[in-house]
Amino acid sequence: MILERFVVGMMQTNCYLLGDPVTRQAAVIDPGGDGHRIADRLRELDLELAMILNTHGHFDHVLDAWLLKQELGGDVFLHADDQVILEDRSVGLVAPLAATSKSPRGSVDHWLREGDRLQIGSLQLEVLETPGHTPGHVSFYLAAASAIFVGDTLFAGSIGRTDFPGGSYEELIRSVKTKIFPLDEATVVLPGHGPETTVGEEKRSNPFF
Repeated sequence: MILERFVVGMMQTNCYLLGDPVTRQAAVIDPGGDGHRIADRLRELDLELAMILNTHGHFDHVLDAWLLKQELGGDVFLHADDQVILEDRSVGLVAPLAATSKSPRGSVDHWLREGDRLQIGSLQLEVLETPGHTPGHVSFYLAAASAIFVGDTLFAGSIGRTDFPGGSYEELIRSVKTKIFPLDEATVVLPGHGPETTVGEEKRSNPFF
């Protein structure tokens, strides 16, 4: 398995490249900036970009999704409940970059739902709905590696903000308790910002729980 992390954009977002070394298929999770650098790395590794997966619709996680699609192909995935974040500047977080960003914008190819199973070669990601930071926030569980990509739902020692439009503290806490904490304690938590952690570490020491 190929798994690499890029820290991208003005918000220092964690973007992940996941690839199957046999089939050479790949997915990119949360390309919130530096799309050309990510595309160059995919070319270096001789990987075919099949999926561009977004945990949620905030600009620092989706900004270069369509740049990657334009350069390398691949379909863009997002949960339908975050569509408004992409389209309505009064609701979403697009406004700060709208005037300056040259990244292309496009439509979503596939709407994600709870229980979807996404195949990248021999690797399979399960979609878990984890709302709270945004209404349509999802996490991607990679059982084969005991890892979960959680976006801005859970951080090492903290949680995602819930004061943005559509956010809900109660929903976020429920999402973590019902979708993430039931996983094996050794499961690696790969967040949208900051260092990785584990389910067990957060259950034991995260002050929000």
